[in-house]
Amino acid sequence: MTHTATDPHQSAWRSPWVLAWFSILATVVTANFTMIYFAVDGNPGLVVEDYYDRGQHYEKNMLARMAKDPGWKMHISAPEELPLNKPATIEFTLATKEGGAVNPDRVVFYAYRPSDAKADFSLPMQAAGNGLYQADVTFTLKGVWDILVSVQKEGEEYNEALRLVVAAGE
Repeated sequence: MTHTATDPHQSAWRSPWVLAWFSILATVVTANFTMIYFAVDGNPGLVVEDYYDRGQHYEKNMLARMAKDPGWKMHISAPEELPLNKPATIEFTLATKEGGAVNPDRVVFYAYRPSDAKADFSLPMQAAGNGLYQADVTFTLKGVWDILVSVQKEGEEYNEALRLVVAAGE
């Protein structure tokens, strides 16, 4: 018995090796196109517009900030579990090196979403007495948030940062 070119037993598509290679190739191509789609469609746009100008004198600016540092004690306190879409109180304490009171011109709470700049927001913090400032914050997205409390006094700005995780809730 002789086999001809049209014999189905001789088709390359029946070989498990050929099928395995084409399956792997199809998987890799599909994964790459999926990642390209998400990279283009989901760009958070977190690049600062004037990144080159801001980075030109970075070291000089950092040294100038360190020289102006008043040495205040600053601390951000947040609940251990932050609920989604429910208000939570974020507290910020501010004191001098010796523990005395500081009377800033303004204290502002900033929340940054590392994965989506559209979700960023800010709120003024209210003085609660004796160097304590509070803000009732509602996070609308679960996951990682970078928060920054900015203290402004006599034209100078001082910051304290903290990274938080918002739970999915109940």
